[in-house]
Amino acid sequence: MKANRLAVALASLMLCSAPAFAAAPPSSASSSAQASAGKSDQSESLIQKLSTPLSSTTHGTVTVEGKAISYEAVAGTLVLDGTGVNEGTPQVAMSYVAYFKQGADPSKRPVTFIYNGGPGSSTVWLHMGAWGPQRIVTNDDTHTPAAPYQLVNNDYSLLDASDLVFIDMPGTGFGRLLSQGKDDAARAKSHKELAKEYWGIDGDAQAFSRFITQFLSKYNRWNSPKFLFGESYGTTRSAVLSNVLQTQYNVDLNGVMLLSQILNFSLSIDGANMNPGVDMSYVLGLPTFAATAWYHHKLPKYNNGGLAPLLKEATQWATTDYEQALAAGSTLSAEKKQQVAQKLSDYTGLPVAYLLKADLRVTGGMFEQQLLSGTDSDTGRLDTRFSGPSMDPLAKTTEYDPQSAAISSAYVSAFNNYVRNDLKFGDGMTFRPSVYGADDFHWDWKHMAPGQRFSRGGTPNVMLDLAVAMKYNPNMKVKLFGGFYDLATPFYTAIYEMQHLPIPESLQKNISYAFFPSGHMVYAHLPSLKQLHDDAAAFIEANDNQGNK
Repeated sequence: MKANRLAVALASLMLCSAPAFAAAPPSSASSSAQASAGKSDQSESLIQKLSTPLSSTTHGTVTVEGKAISYEAVAGTLVLDGTGVNEGTPQVAMSYVAYFKQGADPSKRPVTFIYNGGPGSSTVWLHMGAWGPQRIVTNDDTHTPAAPYQLVNNDYSLLDASDLVFIDMPGTGFGRLLSQGKDDAARAKSHKELAKEYWGIDGDAQAFSRFITQFLSKYNRWNSPKFLFGESYGTTRSAVLSNVLQTQYNVDLNGVMLLSQILNFSLSIDGANMNPGVDMSYVLGLPTFAATAWYHHKLPKYNNGGLAPLLKEATQWATTDYEQALAAGSTLSAEKKQQVAQKLSDYTGLPVAYLLKADLRVTGGMFEQQLLSGTDSDTGRLDTRFSGPSMDPLAKTTEYDPQSAAISSAYVSAFNNYVRNDLKFGDGMTFRPSVYGADDFHWDWKHMAPGQRFSRGGTPNVMLDLAVAMKYNPNMKVKLFGGFYDLATPFYTAIYEMQHLPIPESLQKNISYAFFPSGHMVYAHLPSLKQLHDDAAAFIEANDNQGNK
């Protein structure tokens, strides 16, 4: 089992050589808080405007790997009404941008629904960095200078393989929760109730399911091959959404693509110290520690070698000697502990004394703060190739993410310019890249897994949801993508999750993998974006059940 996982990960190193919102565990603090929704979300004029679907249609051409594709673009909102006693009352306006290849047969043309994560993020990142017809140019592993920014034709837009629908989570983008009431106080109360209903694992999946089915009707796409593409918490959403769509809404999916996956949050390397007795997080995070230390030339024994042999060796040790040492707990002898600390230092670049003081257990934040401590710099979390000045060189963990700081302004600024000038949408409206960290944003991490009668709290785990979706529709294929320099959702953790899904062995063949020398936002590294495009396009073509584009 371990050998198979490792072979999958290492094989992808041959694909190419070498931020955005990441899924965060429930206890994590936001490093990119946005302004509270406040009265702007509850103004009567805005609610009235958004209570009716809005749209703007434009046309354009994109050249993808040398081939020109003409498309129709629709930027707009769809409105979700309440159910039950609230049926007919607008509750949520969800914003989106859809791209349709002109001249294609809608009944045969694949359609891919795309979203980022957070939770609490819009889909500006995948739109402007990966799959849209225009791509923002950012520096590879250093801070992108301030405006003016450059938008270019996206040579690797996924429009050659599929029509694309970029969906913003409720409350983000141009969409809002549609609070009802005669005055500010009443609308504030309504806003709180709507937030409770839609801002959580299960409410979010229901919202996306209803958006997708409404979209299929509005644009006559019920007979199209259908795919999901989620990044980060978007993969958590995809696991739940794929089950809800198929078992509750009778919408079978051709395939699900998972970028920078996190399904079982108890395996997160972030805050692993708050989950004592569960040591697999440290084991599964070690290969990313090794890759990062190698990238920053902190491994004297391996600096002259390639990444592939290092990962093979580090993963083998992590899943044998290291895993056994952690499992021994307090029964580990002092002599053995010293030996393990020395080997751990070889793979992480951290001092032996530090590792002993940490009891051989280093979280993601600790590693990011410590690796470059001699230069008073922190590495990135979303992409550990990045580094930036430490906010506090004496801190135990990092206080911000240099990669997110390096590119976020470029993405948000470029999209605001593009959507208003090219797509002709959003005049007089505010685009909200995220509500993560806003005063009124509280995500409900309780989840009713398949077969349960009640929602359960604690650390989320949606592996069962994806497993049920795969068993319910045994023809659905799953493609996992990830980056070797991602400490938000380490690549080996994702492999471990997939190979521990409670599915028959025969369904494991429905899962395929590709990993890249990039970070959480694989597409931020241009050579990786090219290969990511080719892999995703091939996955869609192989599973559209007809070979038609």
